[in-house]
This record gives sequence, C-alpha cells and structure tokens, in this order.
Amino acid sequence: MSTSAATSTSTSTKNCLRLDDFIAGWIGGAASVVVGHPLDTVKTRLQAGKGYNSMFHCVLTIYRKETVTGFFKGMSFPLASIAVYNSMVFGFFNNTQRLISKYRYGDGRHPCGMLDLTLASMLTGLVSVGLGAPVDLVKIRLQMQTQTVLAENLHLAANTSTGANIPLRSVEMAGQRLYRGPIHCISSILQTEGVPGLYRGAGAMLLRDVPGYVLYFIPYTIVCDLLSPDGKTNSHPFSIWLAGGLAGSISWVTATPADVVKSRMQADGQLHRKYKGVLHCIIHSYRTEGLQVFFRGASVNAIRGFPMSATMFLTYELSLKFFRSF
Repeated sequence: MSTSAATSTSTSTKNCLRLDDFIAGWIGGAASVVVGHPLDTVKTRLQAGKGYNSMFHCVLTIYRKETVTGFFKGMSFPLASIAVYNSMVFGFFNNTQRLISKYRYGDGRHPCGMLDLTLASMLTGLVSVGLGAPVDLVKIRLQMQTQTVLAENLHLAANTSTGANIPLRSVEMAGQRLYRGPIHCISSILQTEGVPGLYRGAGAMLLRDVPGYVLYFIPYTIVCDLLSPDGKTNSHPFSIWLAGGLAGSISWVTATPADVVKSRMQADGQLHRKYKGVLHCIIHSYRTEGLQVFFRGASVNAIRGFPMSATMFLTYELSLKFFRSF
C-alpha cells in the first residue's frame, strides 16, 4: 500500500496534518479542474439538460452557441474552493488510515489492509459531501444557465383576451442569466431556499461518493502496487499517472447513475422545483425516459475521468515530493 498517495502521506507524517498536504491538494485539485471542467460541462448538460442527441452533438451545440467559453462556465467557484475540498479529502483519508492502523495494529504508520482502505474511503466519501454538495450545486447552476427553460418546469401560462389559460410549450431564455456569478448564486439560493437549498441533491451525492471513493482509492493503490513489484516506496511518475487515470475512469463510470440523479436535482429548482426528493427523481426519470437515462453521460465520465484523475494524483504526488525534499 506504500505506493498510494494517501499511504505515502501517512508514512511521512505521524500525529498531525502537515501544510504541504493542503498545498499539494490545492495544486493537484486545481490542475484537475482545469483539465476536466470542459467535459464536466458537457456531462452536466447531457444529464440535466434537454435537446442533445449525443456527446458529440452536445459539444458542437455548446461551441456554436457559446464558443469555447461555454465549456468553462461555472469553473471559477470549484477552482477557488478546490483547495479546501481536496485538502479535506486527502487529509481526512490519510488521518483516518492512521487512526485505523493505530487502533488495529497499535502503530499509526502500519500499512493499511484492503478492508482498512475500504473503510477509510467510505468515510471520506461520507464526509466530503459536507463541502462538495454546495460546490457542485453552484457549479451546476452556473453551467445550466443557458438552457431553455421548459414550461413544464415553470408552470407558466399565457392569458388570452377571453381569459382562458393556454399552457406555453416552452420559454426561451437565451442570453438571460439568473446568476451573475458564484457569490450571487450562493446568496440567491440562501435567500430563496435557505441553507438546505445549498445541499439539494446531497442524498444522491452520498450514493455517488461513498462507493465512488472506494472505487477511486483502491484501484489506484492496486495498480500502483502492480506497477511497482519490487516494493519501492515511491512509484514512477508514469505509474502514478496511469493508476490515477484508470482509477478515475472506473470510479466515474460506476458512479454515473447516482451522478445523473444528483445533477438533475441540483439543476432543478432554478425557477421551479420539479423533484421532491432522490426517490421521486429516480422514479420520474425512469418513467419518462427509461432505464437508459441513468447512463447518460457515462462515456463523457469515462473520457474525462482519466485525464482529470491522472492529473490530480500525479500533480499531488509530485508536489508532495517536492515540498518534502527540503
């Protein structure tokens, strides 16, 4: 296990978090956001938006209507908050491993077994929702602003001179913005929905992240160990890059169904709330669009998961190695 990012941290720190963990987490996380955000925007549009026939059609539509900048909508907030988020994720994961090792083996530096790693990963996924849910919510609300607002979501009607109500088929809101930026988005949500509004979709995020982090850290550790059969404590950069990329693809593809539900719930409620909860979102999506809806964006997740996670782990490990060389 010594080749995993978390374990390399745990063997070099004893009883406290080090500042270099936070710095390396920020650098790695920021790099992964820049690499993965364009495809993340495509993924969100496919999962929560309407009118796209395929991933390629979605990419072309965004580019034609919004140019290249359309792929980077909503990036400022996750980029700014990624320092805290990744520091919390990796810091909590590392400390949890040390606590488990200390409790089970009497030494916090003892390498964790697979069961220990699984438990630490699940707890990390559980805790990460506390910060990750608001970050994802704001990101998705900003990413979805250019979408056509459907009348079934708004429950609008046009009044005729006779007084009869005629349902509108759709309302095109192109060019208009509900939010001027991430800060305005947060304040608007707090004013209209309160603090619970920032955690809309958190239940679906738990379903995604608890198993998702297990399928993130464990494959990374296994692949790194397989690529370092001689027992070296430090993996080759290529091994880290490959292991991180494979772990990201595996984690994101398997998490796609829960990710679809999360994206829909978080995109919902900009003007009118459509879903009452996670179960209602699942049932409604299945009844209206079939089982295939839960795999919408899976190909994007597989593609973006590799470079995003490969960049995250490689940058994190190299940054940590650089800081600890002094």
